[in-house]
Amino acid sequence: MAENDYLHRTHCIFGWKKETGILSWLLTIDHKRIGIMYFLATFSSFLLAGAFALAFRTKLLWAEPVTWMEPDTYNRLFTLHGAIMVFLFIIPGVPAALGNFVLPIMLGAKDVAFPRLNLFSFYLWLMGAAMSVAAISLGGLDTGWTFYTPYSTEGIRAGVVWMASGVFILGFASIFTGLNFLVTIHKLRPPGMTWFRLPLFVWGLYATAIMQVLATPVLGITVALLLVERIMGVGIFNPELGGDPVLFQHFFWFYSHPAVYIMIVPGFGIVSELISVFSRKHIFGYSFIAFSSVAIALLSFIVWGHHMFTSGQSVLVNTIFSALTFSVAIPTAVKVYNWVATLYKGSISFETPMLYALSFLFLFTIGGLTGFPLATLATDVHLHDTYFVVAHFHYVMMGGLVIAMFGGLHYWWPKMTGRMYPERWGQLSAFLVFVGFNITFFTQFLMGSQGMPRRYYSYSSEFEIYHRISTSGSYILGLGILIMVIYLLWSLKNGEPAPDNPWGAATLEWKTTTPPHFENFETTPTVGDPYDFSDLTYDPQTRGWVDTNASKA
Repeated sequence: MAENDYLHRTHCIFGWKKETGILSWLLTIDHKRIGIMYFLATFSSFLLAGAFALAFRTKLLWAEPVTWMEPDTYNRLFTLHGAIMVFLFIIPGVPAALGNFVLPIMLGAKDVAFPRLNLFSFYLWLMGAAMSVAAISLGGLDTGWTFYTPYSTEGIRAGVVWMASGVFILGFASIFTGLNFLVTIHKLRPPGMTWFRLPLFVWGLYATAIMQVLATPVLGITVALLLVERIMGVGIFNPELGGDPVLFQHFFWFYSHPAVYIMIVPGFGIVSELISVFSRKHIFGYSFIAFSSVAIALLSFIVWGHHMFTSGQSVLVNTIFSALTFSVAIPTAVKVYNWVATLYKGSISFETPMLYALSFLFLFTIGGLTGFPLATLATDVHLHDTYFVVAHFHYVMMGGLVIAMFGGLHYWWPKMTGRMYPERWGQLSAFLVFVGFNITFFTQFLMGSQGMPRRYYSYSSEFEIYHRISTSGSYILGLGILIMVIYLLWSLKNGEPAPDNPWGAATLEWKTTTPPHFENFETTPTVGDPYDFSDLTYDPQTRGWVDTNASKA
């Protein structure tokens, strides 16, 4: 047994099974390898979309037109930035990558319920991503990531057809992943793991899966109708053919507002794990945090109309959607209150994952509070389609989901790779990301409140100073992310071997070997309170935490 354990630990850095070679990865049904492949693919999409953002932000250093970037190029860059970031990274990033790797181990299961469907979902994602990239080479994709008609129905834009087809296929990948997670959570929990002993990250994935399964078909139908209209000339959204462009907005936002929570709710679960572990304190109000995730999932389906206050809806409908939008703040505020209460009198340690969790608390709170002016009819009319909306969206999406994902990535990196990253570099990167993000997007609140429209290629010189500050911040943000990529790659070969439980967490994934056993656990693990740290003590020899009850047994 000792020899086998040694071979298991030293075989290779991602070595959950002795098979090696590219085919062992491409044909694997191991959820851990699929999660790693999802992570590499989605994070590459993030870097590509980020490069597009840096390119058009560099243009915005100058108010006047520049010779090296034409307006059409600018329009295509921000369209591709939004479409790739949303559909290829933010929506699948946490559930498909971190969720695939961690969820079964958190449940004490060998794999997800449908391993082959899991692999099929990944290849569907690759197919959709390839079609989306084809839209780049074909050009003509300058509609914005929302594909609003009539922009997406006019003229010969082959890029629109390819991107819409890609999004259609990506929707199926999302649905299959959601179905897999729902069945896994319902059917593969070990004895003793009741609903109120689930880790809160699992609750977040559960709520996300509900939204994926129920909302994504609407997006699929919408882009399918868009393709039918473009290819066959049937009037659905194009007014020139007798269609209704506002109907597209209703369809699109009925999906896309739940999609906002598909993006952010898994981040809530990650932050719940990090704050409890690095405060050495039981999560405050467990059941309230769990139920608030489900409440957000349900409320997300009835607030889409607040994106359309200026589209000509009746005053009554606008008032109803405004009131419903304010109601979403209640379950979200419950989470923030409980996180802060968990921190209160906790024994807080400031490792890199915790720095990202604290950054999330600050940034997401700003994003949530700045949503109130956009939910208020009188102020939204002035702020609609300005940089205020851009800043709010990025504080919620990047300040929320992406920052939480960075925290989760550093938290589970030792378990995923068997290596520790250099902590000092992690802290420096987290600091640069936080500072760069705020310089970039807080400035946009100021210019947006003064009327600076979003998506404009040239603008009034009075906004030039704001754009220069914002672009400078984007370079700092990009530097922080670049440093993170470098030291994580460096750690794969040169990082210190990770102990089984480097953080002192109590959830099940930290009770197996690092990297995990091929079937995750040799025997069915004993289920306890996922936020009870009383039996864990630090072992200076292994530089990890051990369960004193387990060692006595």
